Amino acid sequence: MSEKQDEKKGIIQFIKEVRTELNKVSWPTKKELVSYTGVVGLAVVIVCALIWVCDTAFAKLFRILLS
Repeated sequence: MSEKQDEKKGIIQFIKEVRTELNKVSWPTKKELVSYTGVVGLAVVIVCALIWVCDTAFAKLFRILLS
């Protein structure tokens, strides 16, 4: 068998295995997905606020130290 045919069979086998594994996945419902998205959005906002507060505090501290 040629190398190209072996490669083609390998790709087809890979795709079959991927489909098999995706069928095993426990997909979230729409309600769960919306809920998870909200939690992630809230976490991002909280982390951004925390970084902003720390950045502002360090900037003021460095201005005081350098003046």
